[in-house]
Amino acid sequence: MNAPESPAAPRRRTSALAWLLLLVALPLAAALGWRAWQSERDARRAADAEEGVRIEALQQRVAILRQGQQAQGKRLQQAEATNRLLRDELLAMGQRAALLEDSVQRLADPAQDAARALRLDEVELLLAQGKQRLLLAGDLQGARSAYALAARLLDALDAPADIDLRQVLADERAMLDALGADPRVAAVARLDAFEAGLDDAAGAPATAVPERDAAASAQPWWQRVASRIVDVRRSDEVLVVDAGERAAGLAALRLELSLARTAAERRDRAGYVAALARVRALVPRLWPRSAARDARLRDLDAIAALPLAVELPTLGTTFDQLRLQRGRRADARAPM
Repeated sequence: MNAPESPAAPRRRTSALAWLLLLVALPLAAALGWRAWQSERDARRAADAEEGVRIEALQQRVAILRQGQQAQGKRLQQAEATNRLLRDELLAMGQRAALLEDSVQRLADPAQDAARALRLDEVELLLAQGKQRLLLAGDLQGARSAYALAARLLDALDAPADIDLRQVLADERAMLDALGADPRVAAVARLDAFEAGLDDAAGAPATAVPERDAAASAQPWWQRVASRIVDVRRSDEVLVVDAGERAAGLAALRLELSLARTAAERRDRAGYVAALARVRALVPRLWPRSAARDARLRDLDAIAALPLAVELPTLGTTFDQLRLQRGRRADARAPM
């Protein structure tokens, strides 16, 4: 009889088959993994290439847009230059039309143009006279009269170019009317009133005598007897008691007031203030300390602060504008 086969033989065949299958499957799996990795890498490279193409296309579009923007800016600059040139040409045409109209008017009526030039000469002369009378002589009423005559002459002219002159002259006349009285006249009037008050206050120091007598009557008998021999006063007292010195002080004060009045007439601000300062220094020597003397000193300070000159910054505006207008017309009529 044949001996039975051993069970170890099938096991060896099974394990060998398994190893064979494993050896076949491992290269196959590796090949499949390699192919999948290559396909994924190719897909990524294709996506990166496509993204690069898109970015490049966008950059090209941005460059095209920038070029278009620059071209549009150049067109706008050219259009602005063209508009400026057209504007200058229109202004030149308007000036030529105005010159032609002026020439036609002069040719049509030369006598009227000569009469207008004569009227403007008269207006210019009146404006200059009014300005000089106000600045040099301080004649406010004379300046107002001269400006009123100039306004009448301008009202008789009906040219369109004279409308602005009439308006400026009306404004300047309104400012002259708003000035009121001449500051120099007001200062002189205040000085006259102050000097007139000196006559009323000339006997004021005499009132100090009864007061001193009343105070002396209240003293003991021996002090009253001694006061008849010795007069005791403060060493720092500046009040003048002697009648001759007081008369001389009053004369000096009136002289200084006359100097201040003369300086005010000349509109000499420095001399005016200096004379009133000397008057202020003389007042404490002529009147004792009292409320009336303090009021007189305050009145002097107020008089010294008064203005002497007419403050009108716009004075002569019409005159300057008329000169400028006539100068332009003369330049326009001059041959090229």
